[in-house]
Amino acid sequence: MTPWLTIIGIGEDGWPGLSARAQTAITTAMNLIGSERTLAMMPPSVAQRLQWPQPFAKVIDQLKPLRGQATVMLATGDPMNYGAARKILTFFPKSEVTIIPHLSAFSLAAARLGWSLPDSDCFTIHGRPAANLEAFIQPEACLLVLTEDETSVAEACRRLVARGFGKSDVTVLENLGGARERVTSFSADAMPHGDWSPLNTLGIHCHAGANAKIFSRLAGLPDEAFAHDGQLTKREVRAATLAALAPAPDQLLWDIGAGCGSVAIEWMRSTRGCEAIAIEPNADRRIMIASNADQLGAPRLKIVAGTAPDALSDLARPDAVFIGGGVGDPGVFEAAWEALKSGGRMVANVISIEGEMHLYDLQEKHGGELVRIDVSVLGKVGAFRALKPRMSVVQWRAIKP
Repeated sequence: MTPWLTIIGIGEDGWPGLSARAQTAITTAMNLIGSERTLAMMPPSVAQRLQWPQPFAKVIDQLKPLRGQATVMLATGDPMNYGAARKILTFFPKSEVTIIPHLSAFSLAAARLGWSLPDSDCFTIHGRPAANLEAFIQPEACLLVLTEDETSVAEACRRLVARGFGKSDVTVLENLGGARERVTSFSADAMPHGDWSPLNTLGIHCHAGANAKIFSRLAGLPDEAFAHDGQLTKREVRAATLAALAPAPDQLLWDIGAGCGSVAIEWMRSTRGCEAIAIEPNADRRIMIASNADQLGAPRLKIVAGTAPDALSDLARPDAVFIGGGVGDPGVFEAAWEALKSGGRMVANVISIEGEMHLYDLQEKHGGELVRIDVSVLGKVGAFRALKPRMSVVQWRAIKP
């Protein structure tokens, strides 16, 4: 089908800032879709004008009756940069859609700040939890953040201060590219009082204080980074577990018997788009999982109440499964293995003799590796120091054919 839908990015400079190609598409369109703000920027035309529905997800239902008619959708900035085009292209093939981008808020902010885009972390908390900030807060990191609204400024500063990054340089860039543009800079612990525009972007240059909580994106966060009741995959074993699970972009993990959620959270922190489901029967531990996910930048973590295997029904099929406890319980392994995608990774940890025997049987039937992990930590023996061994962990790693 010939392209009938044109998605045009528009900035605060409105109609005058559009290219001749974009202006022609708008003046010849039969239908013009946008927000109240963007539609008001357009000159009179014969096009039928339609406002974006609420919620925006209903825009697909709005577009389907218009298929084949010359239609223009107005989006803010670059429609392919956390914009509307991504969702549209999941329902309509690219052969039917033309995209004319404008300057993104990231490009405009980088130009005002003099920052190199490849050397900055660019992400959004618009329509997403502000806790997404947490994983990006690193010493001397430069962050460009699309915000939800005017309240995002204070929330970002609160999180920076709580992590010990209160001296970070924060710049609020409002209404970029338009007549009402304003750029304001301050340190996170000295945010001025005032009214921010809902249309703002944040530039944050992170500076760690002496007591800052610095959490690497690599596997093996300190055990004290998590709220837990002792039901925790310890740091060294957790690092080995994540290495065996091998996170890859946009893949899904099941963390069965999640405890405090440490493995699921580190999976999600590791790589772009990683998702996880934490299955945990204990209500108090589920509260800890939610708190840990918020504090460590994994707010998308899905927490499921229940016990495997019953709690596994109707969940999206995983690319990897971690069983931290209960691998020998009736039906747990079988249900997880059946759901695991072909080529997916299964990792199970045990500490008991009975658990070891079960893993030997699984390895015999399904192949994979069996590894014993022994860790010793420094402690006191009377007046002397010695490395004290922790309980050994036997780990089974297998790839489903």
